[in-house]
Amino acid sequence: MTSALPPALPKALPVDDALREVLHNEVHARPPARIRLPALVVYVAVLNEGVSREQEWQHLRLLPGQQDLPQDQLAGNFLRLRFANHTLKWERHTEFTRYSIVQALPSHVLETGDEAELMRSLVVDTAWLASIPGRTVAAITMAMVHGDVDDPAAMRALAAPWFEGRETVASLLGIRRSCAMTDFRLRDSGFERLLVISPPNTSELRAGRTSQRLLELETYRLMALRGLPIAKDISAMLTESELQLAEITAHMESTETSDQELLTQLIGLAARVERATARHMYRFSATSAYHGLVEQRIEQLRETAIPGTQMVGEFLLKRLSPAMATVQATAQRLSSLSQRIERASALLRTRVDIATESQNQMLLEKLTRGQELQLRLQSTVEGLSIAAISYYVISLVLYGGKAAKAAGAPINPEMLAGALIPVVLAGIWWATRQIHKKLHADGH
Repeated sequence: MTSALPPALPKALPVDDALREVLHNEVHARPPARIRLPALVVYVAVLNEGVSREQEWQHLRLLPGQQDLPQDQLAGNFLRLRFANHTLKWERHTEFTRYSIVQALPSHVLETGDEAELMRSLVVDTAWLASIPGRTVAAITMAMVHGDVDDPAAMRALAAPWFEGRETVASLLGIRRSCAMTDFRLRDSGFERLLVISPPNTSELRAGRTSQRLLELETYRLMALRGLPIAKDISAMLTESELQLAEITAHMESTETSDQELLTQLIGLAARVERATARHMYRFSATSAYHGLVEQRIEQLRETAIPGTQMVGEFLLKRLSPAMATVQATAQRLSSLSQRIERASALLRTRVDIATESQNQMLLEKLTRGQELQLRLQSTVEGLSIAAISYYVISLVLYGGKAAKAAGAPINPEMLAGALIPVVLAGIWWATRQIHKKLHADGH
């Protein structure tokens, strides 16, 4: 008999938010590797600007046995491929993609430190590494071995061939669990080297976490430093722009330079600064974020000093802090310059507004004087109009009187016209006033 399927659980929650599952599973997105010592970790981080996920998928398919790798395996930004004698981890981030290969440490490589022999012993073809899509930002070969972390002399002797006798920096990590050593130098192959020495009882998960933190520390350090060349490049532009703004502000204090000329200069300066802000502010913000991650990773290492040797974190921070201060100062200069230009523009707008108000006031005064003259002229014309109308009315009365006298009426036309002159003038004046009152009432 077939066993019955368990009944489905009733829905006890509201509908999930569209991002709930993605955000919940982010905590499992990049699990640390389990590394069995002794091991060699080959790490390459490349900038992925202009590199599509499909290009990286096609490159992963070139690995032995991965021709049928489904493309949707790369949808989560993390993939671990397991082979017979090694593992390969692919991680895609916002600006870079990381490839980490973990294999058994080749025999005698640590003792000889020969770079050519090390490259020949890689389980992944160097041609495949060289054709990874993108531009290399970090490349590290990290040897991880067992050893006595309580014996600094023995650890230095073990590390000497691996670092070709160069001076190294080293730290004890955690509660005397591991020792990390490096010389921060690039070899002819393009790789730098790290050495991690751990006690025999170190767990595979602990080794994986140590490896991940050290590799991330170096990657974030290099990504943080990408803002330094930009800060140096625009420093001259910022100095020139600050001087130009000072000159424009000085000219604003006098009336020798026209407002239009000042406005043209200010617009050109603002455009230059805003263009620099649009191009570089993201990099400055990213530098600050990466610097924060570097400090976080150093703190997570919980370093302890080895007598006579500078610690890894101390070495990094002493050299990284001045660069980060330069980038931060340049970002602040750029932002401050933009704000000062905005204030200068506001001052210039105020100056233009005041000049415009003055011109408007003068125009209003001219209009007022014109209106007064027009009223005076209108009053004069009205007086002349009353006289003219009265003349014509009296003339009509005179002609009417003469016509009546000719018809035999006992009328003296001149006497009649003369007697009616005051009446006609008063009547016409009153009629004119009534018309004015009506027009004034209609205007309101």
